[in-house]
Amino acid sequence: MPSSLPPDSTLGPLENAHPHRAFRRWWKRLSPARQDRMATFGPLLSVLLFLAAIISAFWYLRNEEQERELESVKRDTEVAQQQIRLRLIENQEQLVRMARELVTKAIDQDEFQGQTVSFVRERPEVVSLSWIGADQKVRMRQLSPNHPGDLLRLTEPPTQPLVGPPEPPAPSVPPSGEPAWAFAAARDLRQPVYSRPFEGSGALSVFQVQVPLIDRSAFAGTLVAEYSVESLLRYFVPSEVTRRHAVSLVDGNDRVLASSVSREPDHAQRRNTFAFDVPLAPSANGIAVRGEGWRTSIGLIGNTLFWMVVALSALTVWMLLGSWRHMRRRAQIQSALVSETNFRRAMENSMLTGMRAMDLEGRITYVNPAFCAMTGFAENELIGRQPPFPYWPPNRMEENNRLLQQELQGRSPAGGVEIRIMRKDGSTFDARMYVSPLIDSRGHQTGWMTSMTNITEAKRIRDQLSASHERFTTVLEGLEAAVSVLSVTQGELLFANRSYRLWFGADSLGHAMLAGSSDTAAVQREADDSVDSFGGLPAQEITEAGGEVREVFVEPMQKWFDVRARYVQWTDGRLAQMLIATDITARRRADEQAAHQAEKAQVTSRLVTMGEMASSVAHELNQPLTAIVNYCNGMVSRVRNDAIAKDDLVAALEKTSKQAQRAGQIIHRIRSFVKRSEPQRQPSRAQDIVEDAVELATIEIKRRNVAIRTYVAQRLPMLQVDPILIEQVLLNLLKNAAEAIDNANLPPPRRHIELRVVPRHTPDEGGVIEFSVTDHGPGVKEEVMARLYEAFFSTKPDGLGIGLSLCRSIIESHRGRIRAENLYNGESVVGCRFAFTLPVERSIAPPELPAITLVENA
Repeated sequence: MPSSLPPDSTLGPLENAHPHRAFRRWWKRLSPARQDRMATFGPLLSVLLFLAAIISAFWYLRNEEQERELESVKRDTEVAQQQIRLRLIENQEQLVRMARELVTKAIDQDEFQGQTVSFVRERPEVVSLSWIGADQKVRMRQLSPNHPGDLLRLTEPPTQPLVGPPEPPAPSVPPSGEPAWAFAAARDLRQPVYSRPFEGSGALSVFQVQVPLIDRSAFAGTLVAEYSVESLLRYFVPSEVTRRHAVSLVDGNDRVLASSVSREPDHAQRRNTFAFDVPLAPSANGIAVRGEGWRTSIGLIGNTLFWMVVALSALTVWMLLGSWRHMRRRAQIQSALVSETNFRRAMENSMLTGMRAMDLEGRITYVNPAFCAMTGFAENELIGRQPPFPYWPPNRMEENNRLLQQELQGRSPAGGVEIRIMRKDGSTFDARMYVSPLIDSRGHQTGWMTSMTNITEAKRIRDQLSASHERFTTVLEGLEAAVSVLSVTQGELLFANRSYRLWFGADSLGHAMLAGSSDTAAVQREADDSVDSFGGLPAQEITEAGGEVREVFVEPMQKWFDVRARYVQWTDGRLAQMLIATDITARRRADEQAAHQAEKAQVTSRLVTMGEMASSVAHELNQPLTAIVNYCNGMVSRVRNDAIAKDDLVAALEKTSKQAQRAGQIIHRIRSFVKRSEPQRQPSRAQDIVEDAVELATIEIKRRNVAIRTYVAQRLPMLQVDPILIEQVLLNLLKNAAEAIDNANLPPPRRHIELRVVPRHTPDEGGVIEFSVTDHGPGVKEEVMARLYEAFFSTKPDGLGIGLSLCRSIIESHRGRIRAENLYNGESVVGCRFAFTLPVERSIAPPELPAITLVENA
């Protein structure tokens, strides 16, 4: 099979399939000098092609314009011919009707004369209307008032009186002529006949239409209407047509009978004229409608724009040749510049310091790869950007903008400024930026050059050292124990914390007393002593480090100290002794009193426990017992009134039983809670807990004429809680809110409570569900806010003061938090909000819940 490639082809099939790849390979094989020459000849060829395209475009546009003008002339000529034709047909139909009525004697002579008067007066194109008998004598004639000087050419004067203005007798019609020919043709053909145009009185070009009068198949004459050619053109050619083109009526000899222009074009103008003729139907008498248009464009050679393009093309070719010679001279300079640029680029790319250049308005004009690597943004994402820059953290926009303005004003410190930079992925790092003015070759400042180094690691180490020293100093200064370090060789006090200075002053005498080297100290050594929480440091670690533990009584101060001593190497290498002395005077006294109160403590503890259990049971059983009483009272009242059905009674008894069961469950749960045992948790839905709590609280809330609005978010996760205890918390909070509103005697618009259950995410607790109860009462006083959760503290006259304390214990046992806050409108308190959170057990999948629930009960 013969190959489809040319014999001299060196390209493979794949390269032939992709011409641009073949051209790219061919271009790369050329030397740089030949590439420059090809790059120079390319624009030259483009200019020549452009000149050819311009010439072709001029020629095409000129022909297109001529065709459009010719089409416009044809369209306007046909419009003019259509208007005249419709008028002639309408007049012909009217004449045929009049002829038929005249022959059939449907109208008398007076009526016919009235119709001719109306016909001539309403038609300005009609010069006259005549009735000619079979003997070619005028029986009746009506002249148009629009043409008083035009006379009808007839053979004999009329036999009837003239109608219209007086005129001289009509001359006889010559034996030959257009009227006689039209009369004979109408007589022979027995149909309307139009005569050829002829010259009437006053050099007026007219033509006639003769309608035969047929009386019982006998020829009785004609009804003749004479038209003015000029009037037809004037009245029935649209004005918009005559404004665009010249319209004229011509005869068969190409003689202009009437025209819309007053002056005929000369021979030179006729060469640029378009003409289109249309026969004037239905006359078929040689008259044609001619439309004429003029070419608006001039010839290609005479076009000034064409020669301007040619001149500009020649100038471009000359400039390209000059540029080609100039490029040869710049080749060596460019080569040296490329070498210098490559050297500088390699030096910039090898730097680890980020470089950024800005103009005087703060627009980034240059960044090096190190700057892009630091920020994570590409060069095209930074070049041309104005403040705020994309690497500015959102929370430090104002600070960074202030530093930028300081930089643009030339007031940046010589030691640089420390800023925080945000990478493209959202992470941040600390950097130090040094700013210097950017000077061009003429000595003018064009912007600012900034170098940036990443100091995150150095700052982290510095901050860690500073924080470590600060923590160490803070811890030592905050210790209730006295810490002192004494040089063994010089006896100099190297360090003493605040407690040591308060007890012993700033000298080393106190250290000596604590160390046991003074006669004023009585030392009691304990070989095996376990240090409790009052000690300064754990005894086990000090023993492993080789320290000593002793209890020392300082007689001048009448205090007992737990002293722990060890030897350390000071920062300058000296050997020093460190003492940690903790005041244990209170503990010693407490130990002495503990033995005397052991027996009394047992009895007191049992009494306190029983009191707490009794108070808790009484408080927690108040709600279910109240519900049972209300249910029973309601049933008794409805039974007495015979207003309860059996199903309603059974439902009420079931609810009463349920409340009794809940009371028993409450006793069991409270007893377990008092014993400090873990609540019996189970997977529970927040919506179920809220519904049960609201159901129990509705009785108390309605009694106080307070409305409750409940909002539970959809698709809440399951809670691993004891639902009975959580319901008790909600009941307590709702009851307190209702009492606060009722006791304040608030108006109806403010007598409502809002219970909301929504998910939250906090940095400390993570994912939680928040229950909040908001009222519009008087709020909580500031002095009461601090004691809200204190046991047996209450602001109510009959309150036990354990409600909120028990609520807090229940929530904390579920690893949640509870808080209270006042709501303000300006400076005034407009309500209070209690909220508690419960952690979400992520291992439990959330159930399918309905849409967000918003319930209002009044």
